[in-house]
Parts: sequence; C-alpha cells; structure tokens
Amino acid sequence: MTAPDAPDTPLTPGDAAAPGTPGTGENLCRACRGTGRQDGKPCPECGGTGKVIEGIGGG
Repeated sequence: MTAPDAPDTPLTPGDAAAPGTPGTGENLCRACRGTGRQDGKPCPECGGTGKVIEGIGGG
C-alpha cells in the first residue's frame, strides 16, 4: 500500500498510515529507538529507517 502522491513509498509494519496522509507525521521507531537496527539487523518495525508514520494531534 502506498500514498497516492508517493507511489513508490512502501509501508513498513510500524507505519500507521502511508506517508503524506493528512493527520499523520514522522516519528522515531519505538522498537529500535530511531537507530534502524535491532540485534545487528535492520529493524523489522521500521524497515531500517528508524522512522515510522503515526497519527498526530489530539482531540
């Protein structure tokens, strides 16, 4: 699944939405604490980027 305006941007397991989705933003991956690595391998939650897309705001 990808955002309509970013057709080449795949989702990672830690993403709550596609990049560019209104009401979302980039955050550090909690699984690897933003390093992109776990146990010497790319983090499975963020795909090795150290970042995830999450909902922002409040209500």
